[in-house]
Amino acid sequence: MTRRRKFDRDFKRNAVLLSQEPGRSVPDVAENLGIRSDSLYRWRREYFNKDGRPAFPGNGREALTEDQRRIKELEKELRDTQMERDILKKPWPSSAEYRNEIQIPERKPL
Repeated sequence: MTRRRKFDRDFKRNAVLLSQEPGRSVPDVAENLGIRSDSLYRWRREYFNKDGRPAFPGNGREALTEDQRRIKELEKELRDTQMERDILKKPWPSSAEYRNEIQIPERKPL
């Protein structure tokens, strides 16, 4: 079984920049670095993405800007607060609505 190789952010960035130099092709750079050319093509797409995300986030983590990370954190906090609010809105047996009711569990005959 072949182990998957991992490359750090700097290696990927340097490989992409090497492939951009005049007179160098992606397959040649990939061969010289001992990587697959399709990996280098993918790294180039990630490096030159147009949506503002940082390139090469690593370890399957979502690449977020500081603002996006803060928004995500606030959305989670809002969900938690709404859940707590909904729990507190539920009537409790000690509330006035249930004051005169006594709940006795039914027993099944033996």
